[in-house]
Amino acid sequence: DNGPMLSVSKLLTSSPPRPDGQRPDGQRTDGQRTVATETDSIRYGRIERPVVVWNVTRRCDLHCVHCYSASEERDYPGELSTDEGKRLIDDLAAFGVPVLIFSGGDPLLRGDLFELVRYARDKGVRPILSTSGTNIDAAVAQEIKDAGIIYVGVSLDGGQEVNDRLRGMRGAFDKAVNGLRLCRDLGLTVGIRFTMSRKTVGELPTIFELMEAEGVERGYFAHLVYAGRGERFSREDLDHAETRKAVDYIFERAGEFIKKGITKDIVMGSNDVDGVYLYLKLREKDPERAELVGKLLRGRGGNTSGVSLANVDNLGNVHPDQFWTHYSPGNVRERPFKEIWTDTNDPVMAALKNRKAYIKGRCSVCPRFDMCGGNYRVRAEFVTGDLWAEDPACYLTDEELGITRSADRRSADRQEVKETA
Repeated sequence: DNGPMLSVSKLLTSSPPRPDGQRPDGQRTDGQRTVATETDSIRYGRIERPVVVWNVTRRCDLHCVHCYSASEERDYPGELSTDEGKRLIDDLAAFGVPVLIFSGGDPLLRGDLFELVRYARDKGVRPILSTSGTNIDAAVAQEIKDAGIIYVGVSLDGGQEVNDRLRGMRGAFDKAVNGLRLCRDLGLTVGIRFTMSRKTVGELPTIFELMEAEGVERGYFAHLVYAGRGERFSREDLDHAETRKAVDYIFERAGEFIKKGITKDIVMGSNDVDGVYLYLKLREKDPERAELVGKLLRGRGGNTSGVSLANVDNLGNVHPDQFWTHYSPGNVRERPFKEIWTDTNDPVMAALKNRKAYIKGRCSVCPRFDMCGGNYRVRAEFVTGDLWAEDPACYLTDEELGITRSADRRSADRQEVKETA
């Protein structure tokens, strides 16, 4: 929903590689050959062009406690105009960007949204909508379909009581679910976006029950990233034991859907350790599948911020992903997106594309780095003040990861040399 993510369902059902060389991820069988979908090639390949999340507006009528953009219900001066938005889309299309996620705030509060969506569609860039869902009525749902949006992701924090309290609006749950239903009934692919925290983790069963009852095709379960109001909300983040328990539950429910023959896409976001954890669990009970999952994860390379995932905020500032609100290598009003994105003179952007050379701590000696990529740099920087420190959200032990004490000591020695040089 907000960029490349880890599909637990796809990893658990992908077929082994074929002799004809077809990719194994996301395969469908047509009786002749197996075909990988474009979506899955984005998920499990280190694509040359990034998926772009565009915060078309910061305005939102909710006040979610974990909102990374700290959005409010007011005007934000200086947002990209319609013409500037179209110039951005022209640039993204010329660069070969495959997917443009229209996000916010709530993008449905931007008056020219559907004009911009149609423009992107006509330029060959696939449009996706990320919304609170509270502003979708029958007419808006029809506009969403007519504009060519291929997927609608609606954010929920749980059932009615928890959702409405954390989102700051009475009736938000009912409005969001109604919006989901209206889009679903028009044949659109719909999904629920859910952020895990101590305030919401108890709502996981409710979300899965809702998905099954309402025919929701995708569930996107994100870990908390400390940006915007999420910084203040960081005290509600799950500890390692709580995280592991929540991830175990999500894996279990994804497996149950598969056993029942119910087609659901259960995906994880904002913590690339989840893929490593799934690989390690499979290695114990299904070594053959673990080998396939390992290949897919290594092909993706872990965290894609600054590589296969980009963000453009409402003012036109480019970021390595939507959580990097504090850093931008340039603005699309001043330089084309392509020029900003490929400028290796920017030290941070250059380093993100070669992060193995900069990463510190146990991440630097982790045998699973090629599956995780060092996880989220923003979270590491928020907690430690060091952009290249190990991500504190890694919930796997040194023993599980295969990190030896001697290797960890060598890493510390190398770091001491760097700091004293």
